[in-house]
Amino acid sequence: MAIDTTPKPSPLDTPRLSTRDRLVLFVLCAAQFMVALDFSVLNVALPVLGADLGMSQWALQWAVTAFALPSGGFLLLFGRVGDLYGRRRLFLTGLALFGAASLLAAFAWDPASFLTGRALQGIGAAAIVPTGMSLLTTTFAEGPARDRALGISGTLLSLGFTVGMVAGGVLTDAFGWRSTMGVLALFALVVLPLAPGLLPESRTPERPRLDVPGAVTVTGGLLSVIYALSTAAERGFTHVDVIATLVAGLALLTAFVLVESRTEAPLVSLPMLRRRTVAFGNLGGLVTFSMMSTLVFVLTLYFEETLGLSAFRTGLIFGVAGVLSAVAGAYASKVIGRFGARRTLVGSLAGQGVLTGALLGLNTHAWSVWLATAAVSLACVFHLGVIVSYGLTVTSGVPDTEQGLATGLVTSTQQVGITIGIPLLGVLATTSSDLLTGLHTVLAVETTIVLATAVLVALGLRGRGTDAESVSGPVEAEALDAR
Repeated sequence: MAIDTTPKPSPLDTPRLSTRDRLVLFVLCAAQFMVALDFSVLNVALPVLGADLGMSQWALQWAVTAFALPSGGFLLLFGRVGDLYGRRRLFLTGLALFGAASLLAAFAWDPASFLTGRALQGIGAAAIVPTGMSLLTTTFAEGPARDRALGISGTLLSLGFTVGMVAGGVLTDAFGWRSTMGVLALFALVVLPLAPGLLPESRTPERPRLDVPGAVTVTGGLLSVIYALSTAAERGFTHVDVIATLVAGLALLTAFVLVESRTEAPLVSLPMLRRRTVAFGNLGGLVTFSMMSTLVFVLTLYFEETLGLSAFRTGLIFGVAGVLSAVAGAYASKVIGRFGARRTLVGSLAGQGVLTGALLGLNTHAWSVWLATAAVSLACVFHLGVIVSYGLTVTSGVPDTEQGLATGLVTSTQQVGITIGIPLLGVLATTSSDLLTGLHTVLAVETTIVLATAVLVALGLRGRGTDAESVSGPVEAEALDAR
């Protein structure tokens, strides 16, 4: 294969973005930040919310699940719909729906109206996230400009979750639980008027028919699996509805693979899934999101129930992690430019795993707070490195006509990872004889999983010729394609 020897800009060069580019980036990142914020801002408000609306402790899990089910289940479908019928159009529709749903949840008068608002938020988020990512990757050219844009977007995605932990406590104490939903509506109201004049419309030049059987099977499969794993945290994996929905979900996902192998215009291109960059990049993303969301969950329990910290002080600890993640995000594109996406992805996974293992030293002594703060903050820095490098790995070398498919996989990985981590591992902490023992069990399992994934990704992304050190051009991406 002939290699293009045309001089290219150094990946170490920091691109200068125009004013319009910065405004486009602001709109897209603000929307992504808003969705990330929604995953955590309500957590500390749940007891107050339940007392106000008359929801039982078991029913409170649906405050999270009602959002997670549609946001994870419809991602791939909406990513493809955006490709075919207009990404900006679907992004704006999702943004408007999210804002209206947030207002409904904020002014909810009973559990049914609140959960309806949360479910509609999830549908809006499922439209915003893949189309927003596609608009970002098609607006900013592959190379340093896209690297920088993805670095900023990844930083805000990670920061949104940790900021939500702090903001949720502050808002609930100062203004009540309804303010946590009101602030999300405010985000939508700020972004929505700016978006139409800034964002370019984009879609695939061809207009193939939507793969309805594929859409039905993958959406139904994802909804069933996410429901089963979310419900298992409360009822256990032996409960009949957990078993039934898990089996149904796996059967539907298997049917989805069979459908996609036979249709002329598949919802997901199976050859794309066979790309090593896509397969192993998404594996790294799935693990980092699922393990970090679980880590935040079990450490919150540890701080408040074992060490007796207030919700506000617990939020501040995660706030430190968020600040360090933001700083790391500012340098992420430079690190990737110097070391390549593969090395950054593998090294960041290894760093996250090692620092998770360091938390095994936690006990009931006061100095454990300092160990936890330092270790989780540095783990979040490496977590940010995984977010940026895996997103870049998966989307690089993919033509614009399939960016919605690629980014739909990226964002599905994010949402599913956040959703499944706590049910799978968090239950080990909550059902143990004592919380500290359960915490150590979770940390040991997490450490093993993350480090094993780092090894798998390193082996899986060993490229021919380029060794996957850079994924900034089509030649490098092609060298990684599993043929």
